[in-house]
Amino acid sequence: MNTIFDMTPWGLLHDLLNIDTDQFNHVWKNLECRAAGRFPPVNVFTDDDAIRLEVLLPGRTAKDVDLTIEDDAIVLADHPAEPEAKDGKPAEKRAPAWVRKIQLPFRVDEAKANASFKDGILRIGLPKKVETPAHRILIEC
Repeated sequence: MNTIFDMTPWGLLHDLLNIDTDQFNHVWKNLECRAAGRFPPVNVFTDDDAIRLEVLLPGRTAKDVDLTIEDDAIVLADHPAEPEAKDGKPAEKRAPAWVRKIQLPFRVDEAKANASFKDGILRIGLPKKVETPAHRILIEC
């Protein structure tokens, strides 16, 4: 019997588990965090003018989360506590326990972005960036 692919579900799982790339490890770490309940759920609401996000972080404070706006995404990350120095040597900075990157449907105006934290809910407002149409400039002779 001729087959295009000689693949079994167990072989595929074996291949996935033996991949040693940073991207796969990052995805796997996020899946582990989600399964353990450490990955915060996010509600996303959009309209024509803005995007609103609600991140559920019970028992946490605003200092526990880092927010970064990239070109077309917002990145939420756990802000690990600063490790204490031992024997006068600076301690190594710990990596975040979880990182979540949410792609945005349009570019946002970073200057007008806002965030508030109350009762374990982080609310983020990201207004749409108003694109100015191109206009012609006359060249004087």
